Amino acid sequence: MAGNSFGNHFRIITFGESHGRAIGAVIDGVRPGFPIDIAEVQKELDRRRPGQSTVTTPRSEADRVEILSGVFEGRSTGTPICMLIWNTDQRPAAYEKIKEMFRPGHAGYTYLAKYGISDYRGGGRSSGRETAARVAAGAVAKQLLERRGIRIFAYTKEAGGIEARRIDFAEIERNPMRCPDPESAKRMEELILAVREEGDSVGGVVEVVVQNAPVGLGEPVFDKLEADLAKALLSIGAVKGFEVGNGFAASRLKGSENNDPIYRDEETGRIRTRTNNAGGIAGGISNGEDIVVRIAVKPPSSIRKEQETVTVEGKAAVISVGGRHDPCICPRVVPVAEAMVALTIFDHLTRFQLLRKGGKLRDLRDTVDQIDHNLLLLLSERQAVVRQIGEVKKKRGRKIGDKKREREILRKQLSVARDLGLDEAFVTELLHAVFHLAKTTQKQARRGKTR
Repeated sequence: MAGNSFGNHFRIITFGESHGRAIGAVIDGVRPGFPIDIAEVQKELDRRRPGQSTVTTPRSEADRVEILSGVFEGRSTGTPICMLIWNTDQRPAAYEKIKEMFRPGHAGYTYLAKYGISDYRGGGRSSGRETAARVAAGAVAKQLLERRGIRIFAYTKEAGGIEARRIDFAEIERNPMRCPDPESAKRMEELILAVREEGDSVGGVVEVVVQNAPVGLGEPVFDKLEADLAKALLSIGAVKGFEVGNGFAASRLKGSENNDPIYRDEETGRIRTRTNNAGGIAGGISNGEDIVVRIAVKPPSSIRKEQETVTVEGKAAVISVGGRHDPCICPRVVPVAEAMVALTIFDHLTRFQLLRKGGKLRDLRDTVDQIDHNLLLLLSERQAVVRQIGEVKKKRGRKIGDKKREREILRKQLSVARDLGLDEAFVTELLHAVFHLAKTTQKQARRGKTR
């Protein structure tokens, strides 16, 4: 069977079946020396795992990840990284009554017709369970991207026809729908629970935003960035549609309405667009604006409602699928979508960096400018968090400054600096400046100042 690998310079291959002993992924293309945080990988898997809430399947998989190779003492060795996740709550007996029938919406018929064999236990390789391996691999890609200031956010934009009316990234992980609008999330949840009682399911739309991606990712012909993102996201079993920027809405606009006016930002010197109808991609190449894509997620096919089907022998039958299934897959698709986008972006970033080696001075300076811009964005984000810490300390009567914590941060970061070949004296001076800024920011927060 072909088609189990993804990527070019940064490649993954996934393995395992829904009700087999284990699933997992092998990553090839990680340079040696990168810190790999297994806790962050587990955190992403916990976001995808079943049994999280009333709007997901009650199947109880811990999804504990084990790294078998490619990482030593918390750092990549440059060899393939193999990650394994054991299946611990398989119940193949739930499929015994329907093993001779094709489930509507599933791959049983096409699988059998193509390969002459089909794993009826939850769909085997075609099961959504396979996406746990993608999330594990994507978690590594996300860590590598975040080191460059590139952030990825996905969320349920719509479910059952109910749409999020406002976007607040801070709200995404605060409700079981992973919706950035808490009011819409509540309405979505109520609808899904009602539909579940009817033995049915609903679909929705998941939106993904990539922040701080550099200009230049993607190729102008067959490997357009949006083309590779489309392949990555449409490879998720439940996804039936893809769009970037205005997407299909662009077909109903005039060119004057859909084009993004271009200007030069006098403060940063960067070329920008005043709107982002293109979704951060022009001519197949990222333009430095937020990359915005959306995917249509179908209603889960396994439902209790009776449906017409046939047996493997072609006899007419009626099927009702029992077992443990999601009434809406959108909340669990969110981390999978982030993972596939991260894998695609990092693969293109690797190509981009190879292209830039030995490039023109102007191109190299543009790259440095982008890195400097990302550093400032991260510093601003750190200040915002520090300001919140100052407010919490004020409420609890805690003093500003923590020498012990500063020493611990310095110790950890100097270890990273040594591995990266950075000057330790410079890093020490830089961190002391950051500590000073944090104290100043917290003092301002106590006085009620916003800056």
